[in-house]
Formats: sequence, C-alpha cells, structure tokens
Amino acid sequence: MNSSAFRQECIALARQNSQGPTLSPSNVDFSDPIPSGSSPFDVSRAEATFYYAGISSSPPKLVFRTSKDPFVIPKGPEAYRCLKQLCPVYNHELGDKWEDVCPKVRDILDKQQARFSTIDLVCFRTVLDEQMPATLSPTTIWIGVLPDSLTGKDASNLAKAILALLEDEGITAVDVEFRESVFRRSGSRELYEPASDLDATRHVIDPLTTALGLPIAAAKTPHFQGTMSFYFQVANDLYGVTARHVLFPADEDNLDYTYNPSGPRKEVLLMGTKAWDHYLKSVQIKIRILATTAEIQEESIERLKGSAEGNTTPATEKARRELRQTQELLEGTNSAINELRELYEQTKKDFGKPSQRVIGHIVWSPAITVGTAPHGFTKDICIIELDKARFLPNFKGNVIDLGTEMEAGEFVHKMYSRREAQLGFKYPAGRLLQLRHILTEDCMRHPNTRDHDGKNCLYVIKHGFTTLTTIGRATGIFSYAREYFANQTHRDSAEWAILPYDNDSGAFSKGGDSGSMIASGTGEFGGLLTGGCGKTDSSDITYATPMFWLWPIIKAQYPGANLYPGFN
Repeated sequence: MNSSAFRQECIALARQNSQGPTLSPSNVDFSDPIPSGSSPFDVSRAEATFYYAGISSSPPKLVFRTSKDPFVIPKGPEAYRCLKQLCPVYNHELGDKWEDVCPKVRDILDKQQARFSTIDLVCFRTVLDEQMPATLSPTTIWIGVLPDSLTGKDASNLAKAILALLEDEGITAVDVEFRESVFRRSGSRELYEPASDLDATRHVIDPLTTALGLPIAAAKTPHFQGTMSFYFQVANDLYGVTARHVLFPADEDNLDYTYNPSGPRKEVLLMGTKAWDHYLKSVQIKIRILATTAEIQEESIERLKGSAEGNTTPATEKARRELRQTQELLEGTNSAINELRELYEQTKKDFGKPSQRVIGHIVWSPAITVGTAPHGFTKDICIIELDKARFLPNFKGNVIDLGTEMEAGEFVHKMYSRREAQLGFKYPAGRLLQLRHILTEDCMRHPNTRDHDGKNCLYVIKHGFTTLTTIGRATGIFSYAREYFANQTHRDSAEWAILPYDNDSGAFSKGGDSGSMIASGTGEFGGLLTGGCGKTDSSDITYATPMFWLWPIIKAQYPGANLYPGFN
C-alpha cells in the first residue's frame, strides 16, 4: 500500500474530484431574445432560460405562465440575483379539492394531446435582493411538459381552460405555469457497523454498513444502480425493500414475480459496478487528501522546532505549545491514513468480486401498477430475502445514518430553525436516526412544524446512493406524474412530492437514489423514493410512494411482517 503507483493514483483522483463544471451568464446568447415567427404567447429566450433561476443547478425552461408580474432581463454581474425557491402548499382551498380537480386538469391536457409529464401544486418564494424581503407567489398549478412539445399559444389555451375549471369550483387567485420537464424512475463477509464520528473511515465506509440507504443492483444488470429502502422481519427471516424498477430491467415484461425454490435465483448485489468503483476511488481520494495534510503538518513542525528553541519567552512558549499540538495532529493524520489503507485492502479482498457482494435474492415483486385505489399511487415494490448472516453481527435495524456532509449543529438548524420547534428533532447519538412509526396522511397534509419564515413545513430526510444524506420539504398535496415509454405508451400515477430544501442545497435526489426511504425528522417512515422530474438527471422535484399506503400492501403478502426486527 505504500507503493508509488498507488500514491500517484490517489493524487490523480483527488485532483480530478476537485474539478467541476462552471456556468457563466456570458455563455447564453440573447442577441435574438424573441425567436422569429413566435406568437404573442411565446416568452422571450431570456425569460424561458432565467425565469426559474435558483430552483436547481439546471433550472427548467419556462413555456408559459398566467402570472402578470413583469420579467426583467438579467444583465451584468447581478444577473442571478433574482432567485426562486420551490415551496410546498398546505391548507389551501384547492388542496381540499385536489383529488377531484387534478384528474380534471389531466383530462384537459389529454383532450388537447398535451404531452405532459407532471402536475404539481406549489408556490414560489422569490428573493429580489438582499435589502428587500422575499415574496411568495400565489398557489400555482405547475405543469411539466416534454421538451419542445408545447407552444406558448397552446399552453395559453390550456391555461384558460384550467382557470375556467377552477372558477367553476369556486377557486380563484391561482396561477398556471408550464415548464419543460421529464419524469424519470431513478435506479460473504458481514457488513460493517456504521462508523462513529471519531472513526477515520466514517467518510467512506457508509456503502458497506448495515444502515439504510445501501447501494444495490441486480446481479444480471450491475450497471443499473438503486438504493435499498428499509428492512422488515418475518419469523426468523430478514427482508429488504426497494422499488421494482431498480432490480428489473425496463425491457423485461412487467409481470408478477414470486420466487420458485426449484428455479434460479434473481440475486441482488451490494453495490453494482459504478458504486463499487466509486467506493474504491473515494477511499483513495481521502487517503491522498490526508497525505497532503500530513505533508503540511510536517512542514509546520520543522518551522515550529526552530521557533521553540532558545530561552523561555512568551513567543517560544507559544511555539512549543503549537509544536506539541501539531505533532499530535500529525500522529492522528498518519493513523487515519493507515486505517484507510487497511480498509482499502481488506474490502478489495472481501468484496472485490461481484459474487462476494451478493446479499440476497428477490422473493416477491408484483407488476408495477398505477392508479391503485385509494389515491392512485404507484405500486412499485420489490422484496429481497437477505442473507441474514451478513447483516446480523452489526445490524442496527431501520436507522438512517445522517452522514458526515453536515455538522450536527448545522443539521439541527436546517431541520428546525425556529427555537420553539426544535423539540421536534434531536440529533441522534452516533448520527443514527431510528425509524419507529409511519407518517400518517394527516401529518403529511397538515404538518405542525414551521420553516425559517414561520410557515407550515414538513422537513424530511433521505440517504441514497448518489446524493447521500439530504434534507427536503415535503408537500401536503399529492402530485400527478406521467411516464412515457419507447413503445408510445405512458403510465400515470399519484406521487408524494419532495422539493429541494432551498436554492443552495442542490437536488434532493438524483438517478440512483430510487428505493431510498424518506423519513421525517422525528423518525417516521415517510415514503419510498420512486423517481423525479427535471431538465437533467438531477430532480427539481422528487417523487415517492407514501409508506402509509405501501406498508399495508406488504403486510397483505407477509402477514407477520414486523418493521422493528429483533433477532436472538
């Protein structure tokens, strides 16, 4: 492990990891702001590009909006100052009628053959500048349509029909907006115990621990990644749950599957090809970062040795104290490097071959169905019988590791920023949030917690393969999604929508996070992540199937299922 080749590989990976894409307003050409041949209903190129700035790293393109507030073309260094943030809607008169109104909105879109992808109910918080308070838009029916599939004129006609529908329902002061968006489904040694905050491996070992959020893949399709959602126990057996589309290829027939003991097994891997390669690289990068730190500490020690020599003076005493502290830091850094090198070698030996990463096999997965009563959610479930021997030595049950991406104090502040609400969340010992109950539909629709501005808000947490631990804002009104397939068919479903935390937090989920459990800060099972919509692989909005609806389906198949596994 001390080889020069390994050291150089770590250096190269660390440098590669530190580089990222850049975006500049100068890359966008607005010399022809209004496309030739456009109608009065088409928005300018600048408005289409910048209207949703702030919503995500790659905001969607505006097609049409009914709101009348003027759009100011961004210019110069202040181009990105007017930023929008997606906000959930609770306790609105339209929310009480949404389950009836939303299908009617869908019918209007279908009648005009609009190729829509999602229908969400949101509002927008806009920050004009640092000196003025943020403004909150009216409640908005936010409709995603496939790229280049809808003109401004057609969108205007659809919006008029939708507003007329709302007027018939006695609902006013609601906006309708169309943006381009695509709905996507996201995809023999025992495992380790979750690492403590003092463990040198804590930043990299997560994919090999028993905490929720394990990266998984089907043995036959190791290139397609997903996440395991939660565990349950039946008698003396341990099971895991994920979304069916994570482990069944899209081109495979959508048929019910039940394992036949006399037939071949559909084996499940801990980490597919991409996840395994990413894990190895992450360890190497961390080693190189620590090696650079050690070099700097060694240089500091040599400098401090010179300053610490001579007669005792305040300056020499300070240098001697700093010398001792730096020597202790160097000892800790070298110890961490050794631990990571040992982990790298041991895990390559124990998990390097795909056959060594088999953790179980699929035993039940009903065909994906949509529009299932009540609510019309997607039934996208896959049950895995796990190799219990690989889990039990370090098994902690259904716990979410809150990760090392945020310090504990920052995490608490993000979850409940208002002092009077902080009793609802307590940062757990060892970062492990124990899940104990199922979030009810009423709590989803009417949360009793508030955000920074004192507005009702349900903050939720998930830990997935791609984006690790993230915090988001759950909506109180279920959305409607349409997924299109290559054979010109589509599939509609109701979805529990999760919005990004704020403008700076990044996406709540990305491809590969499918299957993750979304939980409340008080440790309640919220929902199984099934997909998202957006311009790129990042999701402007994440979608999930609520656990209050999903768990009874699993219980019907496994009557003795228990969400709180305990083995002797």
